Amino acid sequence: MAETKMRITINPKILAGKPIINGTRVPIHAILGSLAAGMEYKEVIKEYGIEFEDILACLNYAVDVVSSEEAYTLAKGK
Repeated sequence: MAETKMRITINPKILAGKPIINGTRVPIHAILGSLAAGMEYKEVIKEYGIEFEDILACLNYAVDVVSSEEAYTLAKGK
């Protein structure tokens, strides 16, 4: 968790406050999207000029966000 906080930055002046990899303008959604699309982690590292630990930080950030979300069930329509 501490490593994630050191590698992920949220600044309203950069990319409208989207979480990015610290020291870059690379949004974490770009990394997650590339991985979800099937890109190998080594390709992601080369494409975005990041480190493997940055990928882990993006994944940990996503886990933190998803696990802290509240789920709501919608009533079935009649």
